[in-house]
Amino acid sequence: MTSAIHEGLVPGSIPVGRDAPAPARRNKIEVVELTARYGNREAITGVTLSIPARTVTAIIGPSGCGKSTLLRCLNRLHEATPGAGVSGRILLDGRDLRAEDPIVVRRRVGMVFQRPNPFPTMSVRDNVLAGFRLTGVRPRSPEEVVERALRRAALWNEVKDALDRPGTSLSGGQQQRLCIARALAVEPEVLLMDEPCSALDPVATARIEELVREVAPEVTVVMVTHNMQQAARVSERTAFLYLGRLVEVGDTATIFTRPAERLTEEYITGRFG
Repeated sequence: MTSAIHEGLVPGSIPVGRDAPAPARRNKIEVVELTARYGNREAITGVTLSIPARTVTAIIGPSGCGKSTLLRCLNRLHEATPGAGVSGRILLDGRDLRAEDPIVVRRRVGMVFQRPNPFPTMSVRDNVLAGFRLTGVRPRSPEEVVERALRRAALWNEVKDALDRPGTSLSGGQQQRLCIARALAVEPEVLLMDEPCSALDPVATARIEELVREVAPEVTVVMVTHNMQQAARVSERTAFLYLGRLVEVGDTATIFTRPAERLTEEYITGRFG
């Protein structure tokens, strides 16, 4: 099975996961029997999933399988959708997210969306600091926060002389890194990324992937991606969803070479999706 899956994924060789297995880590997030609805339609059903701290977990699956809905549940954005409902439990460090203030949750659990969305009326600097304004927190040294966040997002050298320019004046790849800097500025414990490279060129994609690898030792990253190669390159764990249900989750290397479920094998080898 290993060689067939390997060859079906890409011609030739492909790096799978990290170079060395990660040491055992505690779980940052526990999802327990989670069901999310839009009106009467269930988008995900009975999902139970553990997400280890300070790792990159990829969520894969065909369009419409519930990947983005699951991600939005992890920082309580789903329930902000009119007509949406959710049942089950999501624990962050052992505490139920629904017992917490949503604003506090979204500071601890940041999110980067599929398309770059810098605030159009704000400068690069103000975009980075926007999270503080939304939560009513004033940073002690705003300029230090801006520089640190932009450096972590690998953007500082490109914009340090243009901090007063509108964020929307940057290129698409730069705008996405600005949005990542905005999320990182408030020092989140978890960073959710919903197909962050789908609208970017290969060069910008490579920069985002490098950034993900760099922040993972400090921040738990959960990334939705349609790109199997990307999941293999950047993640340590992979979860496969199909028709709103979790089919399989495990180490990325195992999922891509020795999946336990035939449906997983058929998806990652391109037989559907």
